[in-house]
Amino acid sequence: MAHAYTPGLRVTRHAVVHKQRRLPLKGQVLVEVGQAVRRDQVVARTELPGEVSILNLVNRLGVTPAELPGYMLKKEGEAVAAGEPLAETRPLLKWFKTTVESPVAGTVESISGVTGQVMIRQAPSPVEVHAYVDGKVVEVLAGEGVNVEVRGALVQGIFGVGGEYWGTVHLAVADPGEALERVGPECQGKIVVGGSLITSQAIRQAREAGAVGVIGGGIRDQDLRQLLGYDLGVAITGAEDLGLAVIATEGFGEIAMARKTFELLRACQGREASLCGATQIRAGVLRPEIIVPGEVGGGAPAPPHEAGLQVGDVVRLIRLPYFGRLGKVSALPAELQQMESETWVRALEVEFEDGARALVPRANVEAIEE
Repeated sequence: MAHAYTPGLRVTRHAVVHKQRRLPLKGQVLVEVGQAVRRDQVVARTELPGEVSILNLVNRLGVTPAELPGYMLKKEGEAVAAGEPLAETRPLLKWFKTTVESPVAGTVESISGVTGQVMIRQAPSPVEVHAYVDGKVVEVLAGEGVNVEVRGALVQGIFGVGGEYWGTVHLAVADPGEALERVGPECQGKIVVGGSLITSQAIRQAREAGAVGVIGGGIRDQDLRQLLGYDLGVAITGAEDLGLAVIATEGFGEIAMARKTFELLRACQGREASLCGATQIRAGVLRPEIIVPGEVGGGAPAPPHEAGLQVGDVVRLIRLPYFGRLGKVSALPAELQQMESETWVRALEVEFEDGARALVPRANVEAIEE
């Protein structure tokens, strides 16, 4: 029998996470298989080729392309500093001499006797890849990067912005239904955990205080637009220049954080963690996340969902009229069920925290993997 439900978020105290750390092009891997690494440790390094500046010297010197090499003061492969003479004419009267200085520092890559152009390659830019998490190297990708394994607590969010950061988990509210409205200087270097709404004011205060991340139940679209200065599309996020990562665990709007998620983050209070706001909602789904290495008390890990949803599994409703609510599967009828729309679909019964029950299409829920 097929199992129709949307794979959901992972919110668990017992996760084994593999993070692949890869260079944008071939370089040098600095660690070995089996080596323990810290989140801020550089595991691979390379250099991106510098930008190329193209100079049309024949017009400035008043010579033909074929004559250009004879007027060059620098040969191919030689270094040149910004402002240093690059080429000059040699008239009989020195006050008629024309000198062209290099506008940038770099290396003369080519001198064309056909086009009369000179290409200067600027210095390469170093690129370093950090481990991102405290863990162990389980695989080395020769010349490309590594695969780091970390064991600990994992909380995935619905949506986030901002890149990779790390800091100390700090609860700023006492209840998952409480909005995060104020962030003080005590949050410097910390991952601030709110309850329901993350306001744009709180995000600005967190940035000014030097916090590395803000986590809450929901965020308003207009607040994101105000912070970023533009509308986000469906492409991947994570490259935003906010100075910190922002993660909504439940969705958009004022939504209380799921109590299970809040209690897990409460259990991690004061612990060092890594977080990333990068999100992708199209093919190749990428979830924002917070990873807390090490043991976090709270029982044994739950078995994986090998046979789809089971009675007792925790789910989140992802469509109206119960959007955002959490509950447990109380029944899985085998027969098709008729909905209010008069369509017949595969459905399940959900029991909410207040004891109320509802029959909903299986496509309207996502499993919360523990």
